Amino acid sequence: MYDMAIELKSDGTKHLYEQIYEHIREEIKGGKLLSGERLPSTRALAEYLQISRSTVDFAYEQLVSEGYIEAVPHKGFFVCRLEELPEGNMQGSLDGVEQENRIKKADEKAVPKACGKDAGKAYEKAVRKACGKDAGLDFSPNGLDMSVFPFSVWKRITKNILTEGNEELFALGEPQGDYDLRQTISRYLHSARGVNCMPEQIVVGAGNDYLLMILEKLLGQAAGIAMENPTYKRAFHIFKSFGYRVEIIGMDKNGMKAEELYEKQVQAAYVMPSHQYPSGITMPIGRRMELLRWAGEAEERYLIEDDYDSEFRYKGKPIPSLQGADTGGNVIYIGTFSKAIAPAIRVSYMVLPPRLLKRYQKECYFYSSTVSRIDQRILNEFIRDGYFERYLNKTRKIYREKHDILLQELKPFLKKFRISGEDAGLHLLLGLRDKSFTEKELVERAQENGVRVYAFSEARVAQSDEAGNPTVILGYGGLRKEEIPEGIAKLKQAWL
Repeated sequence: MYDMAIELKSDGTKHLYEQIYEHIREEIKGGKLLSGERLPSTRALAEYLQISRSTVDFAYEQLVSEGYIEAVPHKGFFVCRLEELPEGNMQGSLDGVEQENRIKKADEKAVPKACGKDAGKAYEKAVRKACGKDAGLDFSPNGLDMSVFPFSVWKRITKNILTEGNEELFALGEPQGDYDLRQTISRYLHSARGVNCMPEQIVVGAGNDYLLMILEKLLGQAAGIAMENPTYKRAFHIFKSFGYRVEIIGMDKNGMKAEELYEKQVQAAYVMPSHQYPSGITMPIGRRMELLRWAGEAEERYLIEDDYDSEFRYKGKPIPSLQGADTGGNVIYIGTFSKAIAPAIRVSYMVLPPRLLKRYQKECYFYSSTVSRIDQRILNEFIRDGYFERYLNKTRKIYREKHDILLQELKPFLKKFRISGEDAGLHLLLGLRDKSFTEKELVERAQENGVRVYAFSEARVAQSDEAGNPTVILGYGGLRKEEIPEGIAKLKQAWL
């Protein structure tokens, strides 16, 4: 079972345990949690929701007493089989399309640890060398820790698939991606991110570039795109290469300024509400509602939600996706496994709202899937059989430890610098309180001391009067824990 996105209300109308109980009960009755499916442990769910474990215990006890779930000693809690299970009615589903209730039980065997650490270090070294970053310590916001990746599990799954001799895997698959993988992704997204979708709404592609290309065919070249400033510049350049008119929208502490959208003739707005890159802003519910209101006030308006690293959050309760709050079919949801699993897993996915899905089936049906069916099968089994969940739990722990080490080491900088964007993701911002250095000088001084950092202004797509003080981006995902104090000590010599 993945994490469970539950929106808890603290208005006093219901106890927290009642809200958890009712959410899980309705998920079971609606067919979104299937018979035999394992629920998160009470400890894991309590930690994920940032509440006491006893609150989750109360909810689970009530579900057990009513026969919705059962407790299996030494294994956990599982959904019971219910007679005459009513069909779910997923928000945004297409008429006449039934959700297939097929899933295998999670494998309870321990993940083999063979070849994890050594293979991870070799992978990390190869990546650094290939990127020309072998010299010095690199605080790249794109770095990942591969030291605990279950290489032996991935290898075993691959071997089993190839030795089965399935001829169908060597035939041309469905343009949107194999149905089994899309079903697994839809279940993961609903459970972990609160996304409401069916497998039929998902398009699988080799990276976000391909998905944005498909989106260009659906929106048309005349569409204007609104983007934040600063933003993810790769997406900006891709939109510009399509010939789109890209309008730059200002930001405040809550993210994209919704009121400015009304001043622009645009059809879509590209946003990262869960963790904006590079600012690290998490968009509050009020601003999300403003964006959804803008999108719903005219036909063919859309919000493109890029949820690129929502799996990693260190403070506060998990925040459901923007798509989960959409009632008008105005959100296009895009995600990737490159951050959560590995950069080489070039598998991204896009959830299309119903009217865009109909257009896709009519106008883009002839585009073949860009992901090998073998790779799709491997990824599907990796997620479906529980390995992804276990790997994600390990990496979350590792990144949280690195995050805490970095914050501790940066304490001597707080008189001269300000920290922001540290609540989620794999990077934070370090901004000067004055203008004693320029960003270029900060980067150059760091490089002279054997450390690579990144200028915040490099993510800007337009000059702004609200540029603020010089700021650098510090990523910590790709560094070993012992390298972080070493790198910060060198930055102390360079800047303090």
